[in-house]
Amino acid sequence: MRLSTDDLPMFFAESHKVLASRLRAAAGAIEAVEQPGRHVTESERDRSAAAALAEAALFELVVPTGHEGGDPAGFTRGAGRSLVRSLDTRGLCLAREMLGYVSARADSIFAVQGLGTHALVLAGSDDQKSQLKAYARGAGIAAFALTEPEAGSDVGSIQTRAAPTADGYRLDGDKLFISNLGIADHATVIATTEPSLGSAGLTAFWVPLDAPGVTVKPMHATAAHPIGALELRGVTVPAAARIGEVGQGMKLAMQTLDAFRVSVGAAAVGMARRALDEALGFVTRRTQFGKLLSDQPLVQAHLADMMVDLDSARLLVLRAAYAKDTTDAKVTTEVSIAKLGATEACSRVIDRAVQLFGGRGVMHGAIVEQLYRAIRPLRIYEGTSEIQRTIIGRALAQGAK
Repeated sequence: MRLSTDDLPMFFAESHKVLASRLRAAAGAIEAVEQPGRHVTESERDRSAAAALAEAALFELVVPTGHEGGDPAGFTRGAGRSLVRSLDTRGLCLAREMLGYVSARADSIFAVQGLGTHALVLAGSDDQKSQLKAYARGAGIAAFALTEPEAGSDVGSIQTRAAPTADGYRLDGDKLFISNLGIADHATVIATTEPSLGSAGLTAFWVPLDAPGVTVKPMHATAAHPIGALELRGVTVPAAARIGEVGQGMKLAMQTLDAFRVSVGAAAVGMARRALDEALGFVTRRTQFGKLLSDQPLVQAHLADMMVDLDSARLLVLRAAYAKDTTDAKVTTEVSIAKLGATEACSRVIDRAVQLFGGRGVMHGAIVEQLYRAIRPLRIYEGTSEIQRTIIGRALAQGAK
């Protein structure tokens, strides 16, 4: 695969070149998980993907442990930068670009490992933070339990109850569309300790998924990756399971999503780049009407549009990632532009790739067919395209006043 920092050096530091080389070296082993002919279950593929990520030490990129000597990804923090800022956004985006190219399954597991542990990075107790090293090396797998049957984009409507007890909390509720369930051992669960307060009553908890009263129900999405529903029925956890302060859950959830949202666009870029490579390979081999498809003007026009969408998407992502890494300015709007622009543009790239493949493009198992299914959720999770449009539009309207 092509993964380089040389074409856009203004966005990268020297350390990112080293990381890009390491990512290219790891790509083959991760892609091998998806190779056809391996008679294994989807669950076994999920675990193999997690193991490959751990073997390549990639989880370190999404679970900063703040150990001495620099960040776990190998990047040195600048003066005054907190542990939260030690998450290297450009490095994260490079990793997700590679993973999007070789394995949407591995990309999802990788990203959710970061989502599931980030509240501990932000506000965890000393004991909770001490557990991060295990997740950084892949010895543990985490999930991020936010969405509910009646609370998706509207986080303030969460109904999962965390009722205080003499020595902790009792959790009751349902979570839905939770990635990494099936391979995760812990989840960050956002619940309400005081329903009458709405979002101000939300609190985060670090919940072991083998606790009595926890039930994981597998679900099957269009793109293969571990995902399920989480039932909490009288789950008792100690006070030490709470992450941060009571009422801090909404803030932690939003900060977590904000930290990783731009990288969704990077995953889309990786998927689209793979689709373009597959399409180029096909049209330069396939003959129709006495000449190669690649010699047909309409096919060339498709390829041109695909390249413009792909380059535009990558530039939007890297602009936002660079800003997050190098400034203290609020870049919420830039991140939303990157997430919206990249996922929508890359969806168009993959759709065109399927079109160029013709009937072969819609056959189950074709790489472009897999990418067609894999790209679609990226316009929904971590803030739908509609939510991103709302954020961007509101910022424009307020700025014009």
